Amino acid sequence: MLTGRCHCGAIRYEMPEEVLHHALCHCSDCRRHAGAPMVGWAMIPAGALKVEGEPVVYASSEHGRRHFCGRCGTGLFYVNEAMLPGLVDIQTGTLDDPDALPPGAQIQVAERLRWMSHLDALPQFERYPG
Repeated sequence: MLTGRCHCGAIRYEMPEEVLHHALCHCSDCRRHAGAPMVGWAMIPAGALKVEGEPVVYASSEHGRRHFCGRCGTGLFYVNEAMLPGLVDIQTGTLDDPDALPPGAQIQVAERLRWMSHLDALPQFERYPG
């Protein structure tokens, strides 16, 4: 099992290591909700997710529901019963060991920020530069 949590630890979860897919999403909805240039999502059957704590649910579209921690604001889960019945997406940046689940694809690349394809050209620092 993989484990994860929100930033403050009020919500913790367990999910199976085997997922239906793990994709990096570049859509503007995910970007705006997460405040990040893209978001990793791992999809599993909803019944396979075990959650401790009560996420707040935000209706981000007609059928889309984004679950997040009401205390610290961390985005955690996405459900869309009309499009993906019985499934849940988990934000993989919230895993305790995000390296344990490498992504298999990038989606919504039509909305990807242009500069995302040139990240390797930027200077890199092991920690915050002094």
